Amino acid sequence: MTGTDTPPELGTGRAGTLFGRFEEHARAAPGAVALRWAGTELSYGELDARADRLARQLVERGLRPGRLAAVALGRGVEVYVALLAVLKTGAAYLPLEPGAPDPLLRHVLAEAAPALVVTEEAHRIRLTDAGAAELVCVDSAGDAAAAQPAGPPPVELDPDGLAVVLTTSGTTGVPRCAGLSHRNLLAAHHGWRTVYGITPADRILSTASLEFDVFTADWVRALCSGATLVVAPRNLTLDRAADIADLPPLIAAERITLLELNTRTARRLTALLAPTAGGRPLAGVRVLTVGAEKWWLDEHLALQRLVGRPTRVINVYGLAEASVDSTWFEVRGLDEAPGGAALSVVGLPFPGARVYVLDPDGTPLRDGTVGEIALAGPGLGAGYPGRPEETARRFVRSGHDPDGRVLLTGDLGRIAEGGALEFVGRAAGVVGPTDARVSAAAAGTVSRAARAEARLRARPGIREAAVAEVEVAPGRRELVGYAVTVPGATDTDGWSLTAALTAALPAGEAPAAVVPVPELPRTRAGKLDRDALPLPAPADRTAPRRSGGGKGYRGKGGGGSGGVAESESFLGCGTVAVGVPSSAVAALLTNKLWPGSTDVSAVPAPYDSLFRVLYLFEWAAFGLGVAWLLFGAVVTARQRRPVGLSVAAHLAVFWLLASWWPQDNLYRTTRRADWYAQTWLVFVFNIALMLSAAIVVRFLTWQPRVRKRL
Repeated sequence: MTGTDTPPELGTGRAGTLFGRFEEHARAAPGAVALRWAGTELSYGELDARADRLARQLVERGLRPGRLAAVALGRGVEVYVALLAVLKTGAAYLPLEPGAPDPLLRHVLAEAAPALVVTEEAHRIRLTDAGAAELVCVDSAGDAAAAQPAGPPPVELDPDGLAVVLTTSGTTGVPRCAGLSHRNLLAAHHGWRTVYGITPADRILSTASLEFDVFTADWVRALCSGATLVVAPRNLTLDRAADIADLPPLIAAERITLLELNTRTARRLTALLAPTAGGRPLAGVRVLTVGAEKWWLDEHLALQRLVGRPTRVINVYGLAEASVDSTWFEVRGLDEAPGGAALSVVGLPFPGARVYVLDPDGTPLRDGTVGEIALAGPGLGAGYPGRPEETARRFVRSGHDPDGRVLLTGDLGRIAEGGALEFVGRAAGVVGPTDARVSAAAAGTVSRAARAEARLRARPGIREAAVAEVEVAPGRRELVGYAVTVPGATDTDGWSLTAALTAALPAGEAPAAVVPVPELPRTRAGKLDRDALPLPAPADRTAPRRSGGGKGYRGKGGGGSGGVAESESFLGCGTVAVGVPSSAVAALLTNKLWPGSTDVSAVPAPYDSLFRVLYLFEWAAFGLGVAWLLFGAVVTARQRRPVGLSVAAHLAVFWLLASWWPQDNLYRTTRRADWYAQTWLVFVFNIALMLSAAIVVRFLTWQPRVRKRL
């Protein structure tokens, strides 16, 4: 699929850059309001002049074309001054959230290796500790910047040069730094301006954090169009204390005409507006876009009905590597989903963009068959700076595209009748990180998960749902459903929901279990956090008896709220059923296997009693070790460590518990001068115990590779 037109030639030199486009509006209307933040305003002329002076200071600090500077500033006007200043030096900027977790800061700084970091004194120590090489603090260096002469620094400018390095979400593996040129983002700007009808009269609300790609999209949409960018006082994604009820009054007070929300925030807004349906709760908003995660068509229609026909509610889809947005779909004029179908429609490409659905061999699919979504066009970036192997893995050659190059997204979709793109699901969100191309088997699993999720979320009493493939036991992966239920709703326990899906879906399609959860775990960006999903109860757990309100279910998979209590009960029962008899057997066999080992007749009181206590503990530890060996694997598996580490830790705990009984008895009955036996005991027991302890420490301290989640 190809967008309706091709972006115009963008020119050369300053005319072909992002800040060149901004400067055109600053010259044409210097008094127009560029930024609004916390009741203060900055005009285009003022913003341009301040960016020029800071750019000259950055050039004095060594920033040059082709280099990279991180911008790590909080919400406000200074962050926009800084990023425009970096661009005016001919360098590229790396948006870096100063309040991000330390591991994320360290990872991004090491991955991108910026020449300097533009920040403020409040973040100096933290960023230095995270690995920032050189810092320019705008608050302490303000006088030096103000003393610079007017006008931009005289540097060579290349529209094809890098403009921004965006950090990807990490949902398909570790976070990557993706580079975009001025031409890439201006091509995207042409698409936004054409589809949204952006003019200098617009007031665009930015609610995103600096680290997310939507932050860059917001300022490009506004400041490259001569519009006003209104910075929301709180971040609706990262600020957990931010109240969605504050959004409609903010929109009204600031006369907002265009804004973008992530899917989770759009759902919160829908829930807020639903009880007061009627009227125009977002009067004045021309365009409301929603993206970042799968948004079902019925949700899209519901929000459109709530805000009214004058507001265009648009579902957008894209990746940071392809300039944020590649397709769009709006539902004005559509009263309900066709045939009641459970769909997520992301529509048609933005002008100039190209979208394909490919089979595993890279051949485009046009018959409604599910395949991997691939993106192309002038918004497609160069790849991942400093990562040629990863760039070659995701940005592949294609004889079907005019440019001969496409981005493999890792997302599954289909081109429906009429040409609209339907989003099926993200492979990494269902099955975990995949290879360069999504295999047919993985595509089948994602499709199954999507059908099951559609059925699950359609059940009465279900507020939100997800289906993902999880490792329910070492080496065994199954689809598991997760449901956020309405309080007080009937038949919403895990057993009833599992039974309902099993009955509603064809054989082999239903998840192994459904787990009710109070909320779905979320990443920093508000997306589903697959790694934090709980495991279901063990498969042999049976349904609880209920006095009413639905039929109990005794099926193939457990429900429950994650199975932790069930696992503890399972291990406890095993300890009683096996551990206690094993301890008794150890006590009975001790003197038969090692005659005289427990003889304390020559030990004076009260020390003889203490040794008898030692023997009791040895027998108990042996019994507990046997119980752990037989029943403890489910506990280690639930910690979500790698399979090999889980198995090693399981055996290590067994050895740490059970080995004391044979070890101490052998030591007590072996002659001190029998060096062969003594050496054998040291290696079999002492060294093995040390290794076991090291394995347990590794198991407890293991963490997945740092991921920034969008």
